[in-house]
Amino acid sequence: MNELSARVPGMQGFDARAMLLEDAAAPTRTSVFEAFPEIIGRSPVMVDTLEAVLKIAKSNGAVLLLGESGTGKELIASAIHRLSQRAVNRYIAINCGAIPEDLLEAELFGYEKGAFTGADRKRLGYFGEAHRGTIFLDEIGDMPLRLQVKLLRVLQEKRYSPLGGNHPLEADVRIIAATNVDLVRAVQNGKFREDLFYRLNVLPVFMAPLRERGGDIMSLLSHFLVKASIDHGMDEPCQFSNDALKILHNYRWPGNVRELQNVVERAVVLSGGGMIGVSQLPREILDSHQLAQPSPAAEFAVLDSSSQTTSNMPSPLFETFDATSLMAITGSEGKVSLPHEGVDLQVLMEMIENTLIIQALERTGNNKNQAAKLLGLNRTTLVERLKKRKIGFVNGTMAEFKKQPT
Repeated sequence: MNELSARVPGMQGFDARAMLLEDAAAPTRTSVFEAFPEIIGRSPVMVDTLEAVLKIAKSNGAVLLLGESGTGKELIASAIHRLSQRAVNRYIAINCGAIPEDLLEAELFGYEKGAFTGADRKRLGYFGEAHRGTIFLDEIGDMPLRLQVKLLRVLQEKRYSPLGGNHPLEADVRIIAATNVDLVRAVQNGKFREDLFYRLNVLPVFMAPLRERGGDIMSLLSHFLVKASIDHGMDEPCQFSNDALKILHNYRWPGNVRELQNVVERAVVLSGGGMIGVSQLPREILDSHQLAQPSPAAEFAVLDSSSQTTSNMPSPLFETFDATSLMAITGSEGKVSLPHEGVDLQVLMEMIENTLIIQALERTGNNKNQAAKLLGLNRTTLVERLKKRKIGFVNGTMAEFKKQPT
């Protein structure tokens, strides 16, 4: 088993779009959701990962983020800094593979005036600029061996020397590194220093691929559908047809969250608003669907406007239940049945409640008094839940979403 496929205990891959109900009996989980508003997904694997990251952020050790491209390592790195005691100081992200080798050393460690041709002034470098802060070294597996030696010294001695400098400088910097490269194999092949690997691998975090995060695919589709509709000023809210959703749900997403976001944005732009059908999905996804064998476990249902005969309003942007949640409601024979693997009852009950609130508001034309009567609630109680859940109209259609972070 290689390094990237191995699961570190307690480090397994939360939905910021839909917030959990207040529950004094579960303060840890609630605090995790509140701590990571930029992360979408509340699958068990993602919740476990975020619970571990929340603990890691409070420490000062080096962090190594492992996983495929597009799994959110950059978001986790910035969140670790934001939640740490170093948050008041600078956070600098560097892609080690994007900077030419002959410039990377100067960018990282700075240089003195006259250190090389063209060095007409002193440059502090990223380690100097991030003093008492955090440096995120993305694609650390692409760092040249010569610079790996210098980085190792920074980790060991907490000091570094600028190019042309005679006096070492203090390096009070927390290092977070990330890679999609199998570093164990890179060490075996002589492309990565073993001692540096162990210095970086103090607090490893494995970011699970999207295909292993279950219902998070639906939450992410919903989130990016709302975001793209707003960003591109759609006059008519976008939504996926049931057939399109089934294909997207079953797709393996080799590019993970980054690929999913791009696919949704492309579909929204090309659709011009309204319903997005199968024909508007990318060719690679349709080809993959045709080759895939159907799996009964992958079946799921989507509530759409066809099941809302009493409402003349458009259906919400995205009213979905993942397979596990739906099974808990209907069971295999149309009656309530608890799946063998269990469910997150708190999440499920909120999904049901949010859907019913949205339907009540749509049915009454956003009349909160009438909607409250349909739900058996006081108007003030309904208003409080709307504020808490971030439920409102998007381009004339009721939906549940969170404002995008700036």
